[in-house]
Amino acid sequence: MAIMKKKLKFFGFAFAFACLVCGVVSYGSEPLSVLSFLENDAVWAKPSSVTYQPLMVNLTLIHGAASIGAVCLDGTLPGYHLDRGFGSGANSWLVHLEGGGWCNTVRNCVYRKTTRRGSSTYMESQIQFTGILSNKAEENPDFFNWNRVKLRYCDGASFSGDSELESEQLQFRGQKIWLAAIEELMFQGMQTANQALLSGCSAGGLASLIHCDEFRSLFTESTKVKCLSDAGFFLDAVDVSGNRTLKNLFEGVVQLQDVQKNLPKSCLDQLDPTSCFFPQNMVQHIETPLFLLNAAYDSWQVQASLAPHSADPNGFWSDCKANHANCTSSQIQFLQDFRDELLNNLKDFANTPQTGLFINSCFAHCQSERQETWFADNSPLLDNKLLSETGISTEK
Repeated sequence: MAIMKKKLKFFGFAFAFACLVCGVVSYGSEPLSVLSFLENDAVWAKPSSVTYQPLMVNLTLIHGAASIGAVCLDGTLPGYHLDRGFGSGANSWLVHLEGGGWCNTVRNCVYRKTTRRGSSTYMESQIQFTGILSNKAEENPDFFNWNRVKLRYCDGASFSGDSELESEQLQFRGQKIWLAAIEELMFQGMQTANQALLSGCSAGGLASLIHCDEFRSLFTESTKVKCLSDAGFFLDAVDVSGNRTLKNLFEGVVQLQDVQKNLPKSCLDQLDPTSCFFPQNMVQHIETPLFLLNAAYDSWQVQASLAPHSADPNGFWSDCKANHANCTSSQIQFLQDFRDELLNNLKDFANTPQTGLFINSCFAHCQSERQETWFADNSPLLDNKLLSETGISTEK
């Protein structure tokens, strides 16, 4: 797979910008199917060169959250996983926002509250910390000894809604969950951090954009603060039927959960709330140093936004989505056009001070959380640099 690379630097952020020729991403000799990368529940086959025992971190519920109405969809307490930093990282903090899609109708929010995406009752008592959350220097050289937090996602609106639907016993309290979690972490020691990074994957990557400047405002000027959005740059793209599947979904989320009150006012002065929920219209309003990590062929967007069943009822795209080697020339061109649209939407951002990018040609989603793409022998490279070596750390 041929890749042309261009190395760029902006104010302490080193990043690589990839222009690509279409193909199938593979590790070793086995191509990775787009079906392997659905949202945050993807199952990866570990490269044989990676042998590690991931750290298991306990769930902590935020017991004071209910008093301010900060609850999951079903009214249960929100939670997080924290592994304490040590040594030179003892006073540095990484807060990672979990992803997991959205709920845009009463019906799917009612269903969601019976899962870990809507209720802490169903959350795992322990989860693995890998990739950017790993505690091993050989797997996560920049952040292994930081205080690393994963905030669980149980509101269905990227930690940004603030309403309720009493008739269905639904609580849309993502913004309050965010505030309660941050208050808890500040009490746990984050208020004296000398470095802080807000990151997130997918719906959590979108949340890291929404809350980036708010996160910066929590700290004194002496604290180095940056944000990282992984697989959170969702495009308002036309699907294979000529409609806008994702825009329709986002419109439901924004209206149902009253998201607009937590979107940038400077954006809302120019565009409607649904448009301001799209990162392409949001990033220019963010003032805090920001790093974007995305696959040019984001597998979730290909699967759920560009060619969902609703846009392809006859299954014309089924073989292509299951194995990209089976894509027709017209399908390849459609994917290339999507990639071009992504890059066009990033042009202005790329020329903004204190920004960084890592856009590779993988059919992937959420690359910072997975050891295989974050830091391993077979991880994707741009300009011979791994993702974890591109200057995301606030020390660089």
